[in-house]
Amino acid sequence: MAVRFGTDGIRGRVDEEVTLELAYQLGWAVARVLATTTYVGYDTRESSPTLAAAVLAGLNDGGVSGVNLGYFTTPGVAYVAQSRGGAGVVVSASHNPYFDNGLKVLAVGGAKLDRASELALEAALAVAPTPTASAFSSPPIDAEAELQYERRLLELVPGDFSSLRLVVDCANGAASRLAPRLFAATGAIVTIIHADPNGRNINLEAGSTNVDALVKVVRETRADLGLALDGDADRLIAVDAEGHVRNGDDLMVLLAGDRLERQTLGGGVAITSMSNLGVRRALESRGVEIVETDVGDRNVLVALEERGWLVGGEQSGHLIFRDLASTGDGLLTGLLLCDDVLRHGDLARRAQGAWTRVPQELINVAREEFDDVAVQQSFDALREKYDLDERDVRLVIRRSGTEPVVRVMIEATNADFVASFISSLRATFTFV
Repeated sequence: MAVRFGTDGIRGRVDEEVTLELAYQLGWAVARVLATTTYVGYDTRESSPTLAAAVLAGLNDGGVSGVNLGYFTTPGVAYVAQSRGGAGVVVSASHNPYFDNGLKVLAVGGAKLDRASELALEAALAVAPTPTASAFSSPPIDAEAELQYERRLLELVPGDFSSLRLVVDCANGAASRLAPRLFAATGAIVTIIHADPNGRNINLEAGSTNVDALVKVVRETRADLGLALDGDADRLIAVDAEGHVRNGDDLMVLLAGDRLERQTLGGGVAITSMSNLGVRRALESRGVEIVETDVGDRNVLVALEERGWLVGGEQSGHLIFRDLASTGDGLLTGLLLCDDVLRHGDLARRAQGAWTRVPQELINVAREEFDDVAVQQSFDALREKYDLDERDVRLVIRRSGTEPVVRVMIEATNADFVASFISSLRATFTFV
């Protein structure tokens, strides 16, 4: 079966959808299509080092130099590719469990691949040779690259954070080594959790998709701020001093608003269809133009580039500051948020005053049992029952590009409507 790129590269179950053969062939295809030195980093899953070795072998056999970065965050690979003038490959399944993995290709200069390049890689994959080896050895790791990336982050957000008490959740992922060192270098008093990867605990009850432990430690240590990364550290979810979870919507409103005040916003803000309606209302009330895209940080980035804007992001915590980095970066966002708290004060107070969240629920339904017609009929009937204007209610249905589920997001100014709609879905489908 032909390989296709999804929302964020190629992703699936290890040894089923994502194999050593595929990794080797992807390396070969990247060499043939992009034809430049390629930097390869990987996360802490038990399968990642061997998959990365296969990618590096494919690059070499395809005729280009592959540089082994070792354990490395996705935005870190993007930065190295940008600063050194090459392409990148990241072996990671981001926020997925350890038994999944993925192959993400970054264009020359570290940018997201455009669709034309993805199609060219798909075509090259279709004719890529089968590897003659069943295992591959890795070249030495370029240890300087991580230090180069760390220095760049501290240059982008300089400052003395010694008055801040932080808790950082590394998700047992790619930032487990770098994040403790980075935030300690700011002078902050830092408590680190989930930074002991064993190959199988990446994202396990940890990181941006499960912040329960972070909330607990923030409260216990009376921290000013909690920061939760995901497996490849390209997203960030925060926890304020009162223990409230602050997702990408909160952070976009606050950081875009701060830039607006400092006259560095650089145009409007790009959000996705999953962003809360309250984000749009809060920013538009301040005269900020909004563009809405499909889900995916690549779509956000394309919208920003088309308009020459600088700031955009997703509710999941992917935030893009195009004047600072070529892609979303959880570590960079964390530093920017720390700087914002230092200058403006308590995150809880700021977030509560900055915008009003519209009642919203997001659920996942197994793709094989989902019925679009039944969901739409339930939505239409309930909207009529509650007599809601179309401007005050929104339904978004999307098939995940990274998991075998359909994501259903419902929001409305009437919380009872949201609860009734979710109840109707629960009576019909099994939530995943």
